[in-house]
Amino acid sequence: MKLKKSQIALIFVAALFLGFAGAYAGVEFAQSRDAGTEQGANQITNNDSTNEGTEAPESSANLNKINQAYSLIKQNYLEEVEDTQLIEGAIEGMLSTLEDPHTSYMDIETVNQFTDQIESSFEGIGAEVSMVNGLVTIVAPIKDSPAEKAGLRPNDQVLTVDGENLEGLNLNEAVAKIRGEKGSEVVLEIQRAGVSDPFSVTIVRDEIPVETVYSSSEIVDGKQTGIIEITNFSEKTAIEFEEQLTALEEEGIEGLIIDVRGNPGGLLDVAEDILSLFVPKDIPYIQIENGDGEREAYHSQLTEKKEYPISVLINEGSASASEILAVALQELDYDVVGETSYGKGTVQQAVPLGDGSSIKLTTYKWLSPSGEWINETGVEPTIEVKQPEYYYTHPVQIEEEALKLDQTDEAIANLQVMLSGLGYDTDRTDGYYSEETEEAVSAFQSANDLTVTGEVDEDTAGLLEAQVVEKIRNRDDDKQMEEALKALY
Repeated sequence: MKLKKSQIALIFVAALFLGFAGAYAGVEFAQSRDAGTEQGANQITNNDSTNEGTEAPESSANLNKINQAYSLIKQNYLEEVEDTQLIEGAIEGMLSTLEDPHTSYMDIETVNQFTDQIESSFEGIGAEVSMVNGLVTIVAPIKDSPAEKAGLRPNDQVLTVDGENLEGLNLNEAVAKIRGEKGSEVVLEIQRAGVSDPFSVTIVRDEIPVETVYSSSEIVDGKQTGIIEITNFSEKTAIEFEEQLTALEEEGIEGLIIDVRGNPGGLLDVAEDILSLFVPKDIPYIQIENGDGEREAYHSQLTEKKEYPISVLINEGSASASEILAVALQELDYDVVGETSYGKGTVQQAVPLGDGSSIKLTTYKWLSPSGEWINETGVEPTIEVKQPEYYYTHPVQIEEEALKLDQTDEAIANLQVMLSGLGYDTDRTDGYYSEETEEAVSAFQSANDLTVTGEVDEDTAGLLEAQVVEKIRNRDDDKQMEEALKALY
């Protein structure tokens, strides 16, 4: 197996962010960037034409069976059926039997939307999703997006959209219901791990700019330390990363944090360009394996490692390209800090069908420099650190009556963690609405100009949720960052 570097690309997950196309976490061979890639895609597409008239008898019989079914429906079904409906349904049916959430059919409209918006901003809620066990599941919200501001988290499952159940829909169909124009509102019913009952989240869609690199520096133990956050791997990310890294190095940094938490992935050539700044040429930064077990290793031209220490931050929302970066640096003996990543290790090739539509088909695995396959297991941090408990809370749903003294409920336990995280001590988190909990609620209401009742109604619950989400977005009490900085020196 011999693959050109330019042929390999992770799917650009801005297209997955519910702005327009769909959600396909993972690696893909792009077919619209250069001649070499076009040729690779066309070789697959043209296989059918080169084999015309030479099908095995079994293959011919199967095709005849499909033709029979098509004719039977067209000629005898009670109502009129469009050809496109039958053809696309047949393709989607074949792909669904593979039971691979990353293999899918993209119709012409979806492909056009993807192409038009891959390099620019888009409108939506700003979250990448995937299909996991038949459920639409959040991989990660985009930094500063409506989804992040609403408190959506990795592994949240979307059950309904505006009251409409998503059961039975494929990923493209589900995403079409979630995305929408800037300023429009959508209500998602969310099931969160560890929470018994689903809860509703109202999100106002907005324009989602593709800004991907943020950098800063601070003094840690008397040493100048650079921090670079990558939110996804888009076309300009490597250029921006190198520019900001150079600026930090000119400041004289003595250590570097690379933060890819909540980064659902992006273009592999971008990840390659970033890794080429860190991984010496004597070891590969990635390996690609085909179905026959044949592997191809890819190397940079770098002669030696950086002189300063590096730590990488990951969490369960770090996927595909983020994991490629994290595991390559981990195997270079740099610390990876945080929580186990998403676990996406397969490669998809987007193959055009000739009419503007495409099939995205899993064709390869990507492996770490040492040959490790992290699919469905993720990258395990060398230093595991969880965030404070309030980072994992969920919105308080007030059904009819307010939560109040002497009640016991799971929602109250969640409420107590939220209050404690905001500095209002409840003295317990067991779900019993004690006098201390009532006092903490009263103090919160007083501090925020709410009617002081000591009970949690919709207004109090909504403001609590908003302040917790804002505190998390501001990375207050960021234990993972604190530990990553400690690990440097």
